[in-house]
Amino acid sequence: MVQIWLVELLKGTGKLFLHPVLYYLIFLSGILGVMRVKRERKNFHIRAHDAYYELRQLFPPGIFVGLILSVLVIAAGITVPFAAILLIAGFTFIWSLTTNVRLMSPVYTVGAAFFTIILMAENNWSIPLFSKAFHSISDRIYPSVVILMGLLLIAEGILILKNGSKGTSPKLAISKRGQSVGVHEVKRLWMLPVFLLIPGDALQFPFEWWPVFHLGAKEYTFILVPFAIGFHQQIKGMLPREAIQLHGRRVLVLGVFISILSVAGYWYPLSSIVIAAIAVIGREFITLMSVLKDDNLPFYFSKKNHGLMIIGIIPESPASKMGLKVGEIISRVNGSQVRDETTFYEALQKNRAHCKLDILDTNGEVRFVQRALFEGDHHELGILFVPDEHKYDAKIG
Repeated sequence: MVQIWLVELLKGTGKLFLHPVLYYLIFLSGILGVMRVKRERKNFHIRAHDAYYELRQLFPPGIFVGLILSVLVIAAGITVPFAAILLIAGFTFIWSLTTNVRLMSPVYTVGAAFFTIILMAENNWSIPLFSKAFHSISDRIYPSVVILMGLLLIAEGILILKNGSKGTSPKLAISKRGQSVGVHEVKRLWMLPVFLLIPGDALQFPFEWWPVFHLGAKEYTFILVPFAIGFHQQIKGMLPREAIQLHGRRVLVLGVFISILSVAGYWYPLSSIVIAAIAVIGREFITLMSVLKDDNLPFYFSKKNHGLMIIGIIPESPASKMGLKVGEIISRVNGSQVRDETTFYEALQKNRAHCKLDILDTNGEVRFVQRALFEGDHHELGILFVPDEHKYDAKIG
């Protein structure tokens, strides 16, 4: 019995590499990286992270969270029809065509698949080449799909909370008063591999009551499914880390709430329809709250009279090694007060071998940092500022 289970797990893992969503996410992550670098070079003549940064973020966080989620899904005996897996993949492709990365969140892909299964079963619809998979679904509601949606929402909240604020991208914008200001943006894709139980002919279970959320079949098999999690947020009125973590906590709470409610579908299947709708509306409401709150705040990254605000730090640059952070203000360089980029670079030239900075941190406290400069160091310390208006206009033109 144990040998059969291990073999099926290995077969299920291999099926991951046959899933087109895996390769599509790699392609999209590369596109996101190239577009970000192109925009950053247009705004600042230099990129913050390299074009492969989004691709490097695609797998590691999601694999760890997916492993935990797989254990929960298998332990709870949550089974999913193969038709749902096909539809989730299809909606992942469809929503990506909108170019809005956040629509690739599981609540939209899994939610759309759930409602589509109900419509297809009611109207006896089928899809060419996959008619067998869709013929097997009955005119019943599948609460297990909604339970899976709730768990994926929890995973999304965790990924946003822990990983979303890493490598946010600075960009320039024009305020309503026509001034050049800075904003931060994150467009991120994560691949979340999750083992699912689907009807098959490989595994016979030793307990009659397991799997718990079954589909009526007597035998099942494993498949490792790559779920896409898309996230997009633009922040102008807060520090990026604070805004993104607040967003992540809200998504996490929604995921827990939906997961608890979705269990009711085991006894009252019709309630799953309402719960799925609540999940979609709730996720939209969280996004709307974040946008409205940010719109009502003044621009955080704007020109300051008492110094230069840091909007970005180049990784592995002298500024990064000095511990400078986004949102801090540089008031003095080598003893000279600075008010714009010109005075900043002039002050740096006073001592090319050493740099001393007076910093006003994000808590409003003054601190001092200094570092010896060596040949080969970035000549601008690797700091990105909101440029003067005339420079910004030149970059827009």
